[in-house]
Amino acid sequence: MAVSRERWFTLSLADQLGNVGSEVGRALAWQGKNTDRFWGAAGRALELLDLTREDARWRSRRAELDRARESVADAILGGSEYGSQLADLERYFIQFALYSRRTN
Repeated sequence: MAVSRERWFTLSLADQLGNVGSEVGRALAWQGKNTDRFWGAAGRALELLDLTREDARWRSRRAELDRARESVADAILGGSEYGSQLADLERYFIQFALYSRRTN
């Protein structure tokens, strides 16, 4: 992970989810091309979602964050449970990064 756990908990929700989107995008870029890089990015996306879920500031959003994690995991594993696709999730999460850029 590029950012420390301590630093992660200082980021806004938009920053955190934007970073998840970056990893989802990396996984999408490597899907079918480089298995190690694909799984590295996919694992980091899930790890970052786990850290976001642990952030006490977002306690009231845990159910929502759990659904997001389930969707990312589903997309990583092929979308057989919910029909999730990495490309759709990248578009969703990148909106948080764009918002964060406008507000910072």
